Amino acid sequence: MRSDLHVHTHFSDSNFSVRRTMELAQKRGLDCIAITDHDTVAGVPMALALGQSLGVKCLPGVEISGFDFQRQKKAHILGYTFCLDAPSITELCSPLLKRRRENALWQIEMLIKLGYSITLDEVLEKSQHSASIYKPHLLAVLLEKGYGQSDYHTLYQTLFSKGAPCAREILYVDVRDAIRAVKKDGGIAIFAHPGQQDSFDLIDELWECGLDGIELHHCDNSTEDKERILALAEQRPMILTAGSDFHGNYGSRVELGDVPATHSPLFGSSERTTACRNLGT
Repeated sequence: MRSDLHVHTHFSDSNFSVRRTMELAQKRGLDCIAITDHDTVAGVPMALALGQSLGVKCLPGVEISGFDFQRQKKAHILGYTFCLDAPSITELCSPLLKRRRENALWQIEMLIKLGYSITLDEVLEKSQHSASIYKPHLLAVLLEKGYGQSDYHTLYQTLFSKGAPCAREILYVDVRDAIRAVKKDGGIAIFAHPGQQDSFDLIDELWECGLDGIELHHCDNSTEDKERILALAEQRPMILTAGSDFHGNYGSRVELGDVPATHSPLFGSSERTTACRNLGT
């Protein structure tokens, strides 16, 4: 079974609509996909309906922008198979979406002061379907005007990386609260790309909050990171997932579905294998 369990749409920070994303999944021969937009489940009902008509299994999903305040590191949580109204997830993430929008408005003002040709209306056009305004919307406007020589990642580093003029972090939610919200809504909580922030020292604490597994295959997990995750999977039952972190044309480094499948040989017990199959991998 070919699956991709980490996919974004224009409800957060991809420029692909849910329909375009689901049709691409069908075209690429995927059997299962999870829409995991940042801090919103707005696109899930549409994705589920389209999945039925296109013959692509679709899982309810979300990526919550979590943070470990003790270690001062980002720690995102992927949630799956929760109830569709997702009241706990929505309650937790709604203030975060407002903070994200307010920060983006500040970033637009900063860009204008720096001499960049950009307007709020242009950004709002890019983000019209989104639950908030994300940095890729600002970058899309700038790239279309020729800034950065069409190099998304270089322009991002120039403007938004640590120490750059438009870099200002927003207050994320506590990673433990993110796990609890997913579990309250009947879902499965997965620690996203731990290699991105080298957050392996946090994992033991997250099991106590109800963590169900770890994202194994992600472009920000190195070979060594994957070996560490597999070693952890030998110590306790867990779900291992794989995802492209697809964002359409907004800076995606991996194409939709171009991730290894986490088939049963990776798991050391029938419990883990069953759990993974239930997620469509």
